[in-house]
Amino acid sequence: MAAKKSSTPNRGFRVADQIQRDLAELIARELKDPRIGMVTIQGVEVTPDYAHAKIYFSVLNSDPEVTAEGLNQAAGFLRACLFKRLHIHTVPTLHFLIDRTPERAADMNALIAKAVSSRAKEA
Repeated sequence: MAAKKSSTPNRGFRVADQIQRDLAELIARELKDPRIGMVTIQGVEVTPDYAHAKIYFSVLNSDPEVTAEGLNQAAGFLRACLFKRLHIHTVPTLHFLIDRTPERAADMNALIAKAVSSRAKEA
């Protein structure tokens, strides 16, 4: 017997995208925690059963660890706000994680620049 195909393909991606947009607005407008600075939501990954969502973020001019602590403490409040906005049966539990991609990109650029300069010295 064939597995039942979802009647709405890519629904998980659409839900994740909507969560990302709504969270960006909620964090900017509703959270008053001084630990939470200029947060940018980089991406959202939702489990297939919609039970959990990993929210990857970056922050300007603030300590990312302190911001993560503030966001994770506000996760219940944010989830309740999402419940009012989203029209889905299960709103996932939110887990905020620091997006290290910009840091890794800067490190990679530094390594490339070092390799290029050492090659130029050899030539």
